[in-house]
Amino acid sequence: SGAVRDQTKGRRVLRLEYEAYAPMAEAKLAEIGQEVATRWPGTRLAIMHRVGTLVPGELAVVIAASAAHRQEAFRGCEHAIERLKQDVPIWKKEFFEDGEVWVGLGP
Repeated sequence: SGAVRDQTKGRRVLRLEYEAYAPMAEAKLAEIGQEVATRWPGTRLAIMHRVGTLVPGELAVVIAASAAHRQEAFRGCEHAIERLKQDVPIWKKEFFEDGEVWVGLGP
């Protein structure tokens, strides 16, 4: 699981806002699940990522894995979160006491 942190680069986070292109995001998440099942046979994932406004401490993403062995489940989760961050059309805007920034688009 991934929770909203209370600071980024020394700046206090007030809240995050997540937006997504839902049809494409859902398709990409299913694709990631299939990749994991192919790469680690018998491993299955459930992936959920919230959208909207979240405050520090709230969960933004949860990945649940089942596999015959822990190692495959952990590897599948690690692969899934890295692919999610790279390829799923979910955008994050961070709000601080002194401003705001779209993650990946500004300083």
